[in-house]
Amino acid sequence: MSEVRVTDIHPTAVVHPQAHLDPGVRVGPYAVVGADVVIGAGTVLGPHVVIEDGTRIGRDNEIATGAVIGAVPQDRNFRGERSFVRIGDRNRIREYANISRATGEGLATVVGSDCYLMAYVHLGHNCQIGDRVVIVNTTQLAGWVRVDDDAYVGGMSGIHQFCRVGRLAMVGGYSVVRQD
Repeated sequence: MSEVRVTDIHPTAVVHPQAHLDPGVRVGPYAVVGADVVIGAGTVLGPHVVIEDGTRIGRDNEIATGAVIGAVPQDRNFRGERSFVRIGDRNRIREYANISRATGEGLATVVGSDCYLMAYVHLGHNCQIGDRVVIVNTTQLAGWVRVDDDAYVGGMSGIHQFCRVGRLAMVGGYSVVRQD
């Protein structure tokens, strides 16, 4: 007999009636989910998580306390155009991580599948993160950064805009990346 998955929304959470939550999604205390949001089955939103318009989240993700996903990009060129955040499946996004929407009509900031983004990670607008990427605590990625599959970015690092971290690369902790 198959398991029936019920969506569980804490009574203090605010979920816009137009948001689409698949079966088995759990929304923690004081979390906020916007109107133009899709969240896949089995995803768990911890307390005080904010998921803003334009966000698409796959299945079985864990998003911890205070994370903000889909916020307006920190880019002076942003003019309110419709843009997105797309997150794959089975990711762990830890406390107070921030993933900004893209700048540019119809564009997306993308996180692949099976990634681990630790506490206080910031992904700027239009970042492209591959599959199985690990980004350690308090690392900051500027806009348009690309991190390819299976890369590891050490803690408290900064990556300058438009830079690329290649497949299987390891960026040591406390590093500043200014070129590919």
